[in-house]
Amino acid sequence: MNVVPTKSLAERLKDPSLLVSQCYLDGVFVGEGVDPVADPGSGALLAKVPCFGAAEATTAVEAASAAFPAWAGLLAKQRSKILRKWFDLIEANREDLALILTCEQGKPLKEALGEIDYGASYVEFYAEEAKRVAGETLPSHRLDARVLVLRQPVGVVAAITPWNFPSAMITRKVAPALAAGCTVVIKPAPETPLSALALCVLAERVGIPKGVFNVITGDAPAIGSVLTSHPAVRVVGFTGSTEVGKLLMRQAAGTVKKVALELGGNAPFLVFDDADVDAAVEGAIIAKFRNAGQTCVCANRIYAQAGVYDAFVAKLSKAVADLSVGHGLEDGVVQGPLINEEAVAKVERHVADATAKGASVVIGGERHALGRTFFQPTVLSNVTADMAVAREETFGPLA
Repeated sequence: MNVVPTKSLAERLKDPSLLVSQCYLDGVFVGEGVDPVADPGSGALLAKVPCFGAAEATTAVEAASAAFPAWAGLLAKQRSKILRKWFDLIEANREDLALILTCEQGKPLKEALGEIDYGASYVEFYAEEAKRVAGETLPSHRLDARVLVLRQPVGVVAAITPWNFPSAMITRKVAPALAAGCTVVIKPAPETPLSALALCVLAERVGIPKGVFNVITGDAPAIGSVLTSHPAVRVVGFTGSTEVGKLLMRQAAGTVKKVALELGGNAPFLVFDDADVDAAVEGAIIAKFRNAGQTCVCANRIYAQAGVYDAFVAKLSKAVADLSVGHGLEDGVVQGPLINEEAVAKVERHVADATAKGASVVIGGERHALGRTFFQPTVLSNVTADMAVAREETFGPLA
């Protein structure tokens, strides 16, 4: 199976101008390409983006802070119209956005299209909610007084987003912030900045004013330090590892920012004796192998009661054997590559640890013949609670 696309990403796009390799600060695309962005499936270089640091992050925050009064001062209906236009443009360009997403992240094109639609739904929803940010009048303990509740935008919002859902996790954080009247600074994952920048292009086209929407790439610790310590930033939203989430929370404590964290998981999947085994297998495939197992809510531990254990393992293994592995742009592919070599090595470590402690490999268990960052869809049996696979988030195609 060929894992190298025959055309470049730009050649595949209906609108090549969506493929941007500069940061967007204060309404201007700036910066020279330094950090490579590669296709995890083929290894092909897609772009080079700027490696900005604390100085540029400060510029982004100050631009967002300066733009805040005017953006917050718009009528809710005006912000709603702009967000609705952004949604319409995202939908109109969904195929190009999905191509960019698949090439930089690896997930199958069908999943990427689903993510674009899912992400766009946040913009659609909050475009309407923008008109419903109303206050309240509540009764008081005094007959001659009432309690008036006002809802006002807090200021600059920093959004630090992950590589596994590089489009939807941006709209999920940014759309409500913009709807409320806040301005934003986005720090996308270094593996997948192109989806963020493509959304930025569309945001600019619909007339989001300069400074309201900023995207910065580069030195993650330096940028993160500014976003969590600058007094103008009032909210920090982060999706990623628990370790980094703890660090950001500590850094944000000094200025008492609001912090919204979506961190790692270790979700269980339970199959009881009276379960429909076929339905359970279908659910397990979706829960475990979507995005090659690289989701924070995917099933990381699968428990089956003794009465259905053997049947479930057999049917799950057969279903896993039928999963088509390849580059996300190829027809029929269900599982794409993992994001990088480090991710593959972690799956290998979990398999090795489990087998050393008594687990059995029912199917898979090794790097795929396609090489690079491809790993065989894998099922282990006789897993116990002391094994790393049961205690840590694998983030790979390992059940």
